[in-house]
Amino acid sequence: MIEVENLTRVFRTYKKQPGFWGGVKGLFRREFEEIRAADQISFTIKEGELVGFLGPNGAGKTTTLKMLSGLIYPTSGRARVAGFDPTKRENAYRRIFALVLGQKNQLWWDLPAIESFLLLRHIYGLGAAQYKATLDELVTLLDVGHKLNVMVRELSLGERMKMELIAALLHRPRVLFLDEPTIGLDVISQKAVRLFLRDYNRRYRTTILLTSHYMADIKALCERVIVIHKGRKIHDGAIDQLDATGSRQKIIKFRPVDGVLLPGALSPGLGQPKPTEDGEYVLQVPGEQAVAVSQQILAAGPVADITIEDVPLEDIIAELFGRQK
Repeated sequence: MIEVENLTRVFRTYKKQPGFWGGVKGLFRREFEEIRAADQISFTIKEGELVGFLGPNGAGKTTTLKMLSGLIYPTSGRARVAGFDPTKRENAYRRIFALVLGQKNQLWWDLPAIESFLLLRHIYGLGAAQYKATLDELVTLLDVGHKLNVMVRELSLGERMKMELIAALLHRPRVLFLDEPTIGLDVISQKAVRLFLRDYNRRYRTTILLTSHYMADIKALCERVIVIHKGRKIHDGAIDQLDATGSRQKIIKFRPVDGVLLPGALSPGLGQPKPTEDGEYVLQVPGEQAVAVSQQILAAGPVADITIEDVPLEDIIAELFGRQK
């Protein structure tokens, strides 16, 4: 469904010298620098896949989505989405994809959302029956029927994002680009949006490329992630196959009955467990040693509680970024 080959976008920016005289010099001789927002990125996504697109701020995620949407042109490389070349901006292509930017609005601010939906119906040439069936289904799934006639500017952030999703899906796109759709939302709204996207993807096999800084979004929705850093792809595969030390380790949390860890309780070389303010101890060990180390802890003395957990995905991603630096 999505084919990206060596996609590159270079921005040329003016580098102003400091101070008044620096501005004057810039009138006669300008210095520019080139920033590679996307640098030879390649990947393919099958129809119906829901893929996470991760990276720190400035990594090139939004730039890539905009190139796939035809909003900006690549400097080099090529992309195909459902057989279309996004740079040609054909009307047929515009009818099969949607782009939702979490920090930008497509709805009219001073009108009820239903008015924007009616406008989109005519833009996409949707029949009355098709429009009503789709709208009713989306409104029910997102539980916003009582808010359709409320001015968009008077909606909460979570309600507004739900309306943005309805606007993007009214024409039943085959491909959906989501750029941080849960940014700024409260925990309840984030969960509602995640549940909706997961259900919608399974029901209609819509291909979704999702960027998010909330790892809960990625873990709940995506089995595969693409990670980019400074415009370059550094990982493409399953979440549990991220090539980082943390992905091969486990975290053991335990609480001694008397709150004190006996000296020499653990084998040398494992490192010292770190105590927490609430009396717990935390130890990170290689995954294959987690059971053996837990047995050592239990044998050393009475333990009130012990758990074995995966290293948080946030820490694994941060390690990947740090390695690239």
